[in-house]
Amino acid sequence: MTYLAVGSRVGIRRVSRRDRSEFLALNRESAEFLAPWMPGTPITTPEAFDAYIERFIGPAHDGFVICRLDTGAIAGRANINNIIRGTHQAGTLGYNAYATTAGRGYMTEGLRLLVQYAFGELALHRLEANIQPSNTASLNLIKRAGFQREGYSPNFQFIDGAWRDHERWAITAEMV
Repeated sequence: MTYLAVGSRVGIRRVSRRDRSEFLALNRESAEFLAPWMPGTPITTPEAFDAYIERFIGPAHDGFVICRLDTGAIAGRANINNIIRGTHQAGTLGYNAYATTAGRGYMTEGLRLLVQYAFGELALHRLEANIQPSNTASLNLIKRAGFQREGYSPNFQFIDGAWRDHERWAITAEMV
């Protein structure tokens, strides 16, 4: 595997079509675990995976997997969405661990690597993440990755059958 960045236990690389089987299996196994936090329908079919991959063809979205170095297995995924260039150089970070890998530190290391990659190779200046206030694990993760809380957005996103409030967290290149 060719990684874009490597830490002590994980590496990050772009998601690709060759990840389909593993990606779909992880999403199926973790559907209940992710349902309260993830927007839209889970990516559990080949067609949904193909549509997911297609998002990353243009310049506004980039998709990554966080892989264990010891096995090469996918431990999580992350997207940088809504990338704006010009005077903003910013994007919105989305991510998830899986039921079998959550709580082991892979995502902390992976998101730190992704932040460095975003501010280096991608030449972004700011990343933002929006997280439901009750998602304690995700809030703790984003804090460990160096993000700071900036605000609160009521009824921000439709998730799991309802409009959910979110906290807005961000990091800039100067904060790293």
